[in-house]
Amino acid sequence: MLEARLDGTDGRLDRALASALPTLSRARLQALIAGGAVTCDDAPVRQGSAAARAGLYRVAVPPPEPAEPEPEALPLAVLHEDAHLIVVDKPAGMPVHPSHGHARGTLVNALLHHCAGRLSGIGGVARPGIVHRLDKDTSGVMVAAKSDAAHAGLSALFAQHDITRSYIALTRGAPDPRAGRIETRLGRSTSDRKKMAVLRSGGREAVTDYATLRTFGPDARPLAAEVRCILHTGRTHQIRVHLAHRGAPLLGDPVYGSGGVSPTLREAVAAAGLSGQALHAAILGFVHPITGEALRFESPPPRAMQALAAILTAL
Repeated sequence: MLEARLDGTDGRLDRALASALPTLSRARLQALIAGGAVTCDDAPVRQGSAAARAGLYRVAVPPPEPAEPEPEALPLAVLHEDAHLIVVDKPAGMPVHPSHGHARGTLVNALLHHCAGRLSGIGGVARPGIVHRLDKDTSGVMVAAKSDAAHAGLSALFAQHDITRSYIALTRGAPDPRAGRIETRLGRSTSDRKKMAVLRSGGREAVTDYATLRTFGPDARPLAAEVRCILHTGRTHQIRVHLAHRGAPLLGDPVYGSGGVSPTLREAVAAAGLSGQALHAAILGFVHPITGEALRFESPPPRAMQALAAILTAL
């Protein structure tokens, strides 16, 4: 805990605190203020751009996160493993690699323990063996490289889009049209840098094939749908943005699908115990980069998605 007393004549709060607490940068203080870690006379402070009023400021600085991820004995559903690579079924809620706020409990932590250090180092210290990723709340099949040769080969397959990736999604409403190909440019939203968006120019090419497998509720205006998506590119949040662009955002998606949810669907999501977007990487197929063997792995949707589908069927 750091403390600083200001007399109320110091200008902007973030600048005043950065001057009074030289061990913290202004950017770091802005993040701490936004996270509720700064108080003035024990009252929370929310805006670093506000004028610094007189009082005793306390800054709760979290302990530093380890520079390198540590092995953890976490449950790991292994679908395939050999000397060069490992294929796992990642659960929803598990981040792929350490990041700010998620130093532990990630897939990388679990792989470091399971593989006893035998992971490719090409991905760097924080992401050993990682050649692709799933969002934290997206479940399903992932491959990681144990050897540098496998890492290079897998990376080439992903770069050439020479890999099969099929996802199952549960959406609000149904996409229009019910099946097709979505080809857009994806990049950072100009209104919210934390979100991705379909752009008229710039960004990167993103291609998704999709087909509605079944709908729930009235045929003319479904409440929800089960949709299969096949990725031909792997952009950040690609399926989530593309299906929202087609008018069918993922159920449970806090970023792209939180608005306009009917009470019926909101209750169904809660009853199923779904805590994030209803998206599952169901199939991953590729040619083994070392042995040349054709590999294909499949996993069923997690329990929460199956429960949600059952509830929607009964509506």
